[in-house]
Amino acid sequence: MLVEDDDRIRAALTRSLEAQGHAVRTFGTGMAGLSDIVDHGPDVVVLDLGLPDVEGVEVLRMLRAVSQVPVIVATARDDETEIVRTLDAGADDYVVKPFSAAQLDARIRAVLRRRSDGGAEEGIEVGGLRIDVASRVVTLDGVVLELSRKEFDLLQHLAAAGGRVVTKRELLAEVWHQAYGGADKTVDVHLSWLRKKLGESAAEPRYLHTVRGVGVRLVEPAP
Repeated sequence: MLVEDDDRIRAALTRSLEAQGHAVRTFGTGMAGLSDIVDHGPDVVVLDLGLPDVEGVEVLRMLRAVSQVPVIVATARDDETEIVRTLDAGADDYVVKPFSAAQLDARIRAVLRRRSDGGAEEGIEVGGLRIDVASRVVTLDGVVLELSRKEFDLLQHLAAAGGRVVTKRELLAEVWHQAYGGADKTVDVHLSWLRKKLGESAAEPRYLHTVRGVGVRLVEPAP
């Protein structure tokens, strides 16, 4: 599903994606696209932000209330604050115009691969922490934790690492899908929020241990 209001861009992307073997449905407005997404359940959505009827981030939030279909935001907006806001709202990837059809095709295949791989795990347990991947529910000593989408994704990635130290660069790439530096504070802020919900702090860690200059790892608390 391609939701793009520019007729020229929409037509060019449609031709290119069909040449790559994709079946493409297209819409020029957010609400029409949202309705069709709910009715037909595409494998992946490519969503522009500057839509004529409703802001693309609002379309994304409404979509996330009813579906977990992978969403790649494709827009000319390259402001870091906007990128972080959009990814936190539920986007799986973010690509800045202009981009090639080959790059978009690679990103489509990547998000579909990540979703496929993620569905293989039913749950991860570390000490008193249980992460149910399918239902996206986390419990700590039997108590359900209220986590945001990105907090869950961050915790799941760290837990799946099996105690390995995970770098901030890897977290940006795998959780925020940003293959560039400069947004370490985003990781730090989410780690701080996550620590509070796990009942710990950077100074007195239980599950999340920072390795200075390297990254962070999630391990079972010491007895």
